[in-house]
Amino acid sequence: MSTISRPRTKHRFRDSRSTAYEFLGDIRVVCPRCTRSAHVLMVTGAPEPEQRPLFAPRRLTCLHCGLTKTKASRHLVFPLGTTRGMTDPYFGHPLLLQTETRHGWLWAYNPQHLTLVRSYVAASLRERAPWYDTGQKMTLVARLPAWVKHAKNRDEVLHAIDRIRTSLVAN
Repeated sequence: MSTISRPRTKHRFRDSRSTAYEFLGDIRVVCPRCTRSAHVLMVTGAPEPEQRPLFAPRRLTCLHCGLTKTKASRHLVFPLGTTRGMTDPYFGHPLLLQTETRHGWLWAYNPQHLTLVRSYVAASLRERAPWYDTGQKMTLVARLPAWVKHAKNRDEVLHAIDRIRTSLVAN
């Protein structure tokens, strides 16, 4: 029995020059108390958030069990690599939107971050933003691991992203 392969439609992705720091406004984490979905958000009314939003105080809030924690720190931890699960840089709790594949961990800070990665992976034509306009060479999609960018892994990565989306709906 022969299988009929359908031609893929050409999807184009243009790099919007987004960085990972742009997605730190709302981070979805696993609540340390009830293991359901929790949010890490910038504290409103905190001093000088306009000047240094990366270092503004953050609040962890779980809508399921009512847990709240506030933290103001100038020390952030961004784990490197994809060999371990990712944690949020403020409290160190595991991200909610992550899954393990045979190549490594695939993760996102929030649904918008996940949508950007999905649109990049699904595209058969990927256009990079010219770095000479702003001097910014390493955007979020440029920093993705090589195994995520390879076309031969496209179906596996898209399947992993769909698993992450399913887990988001469940929580």
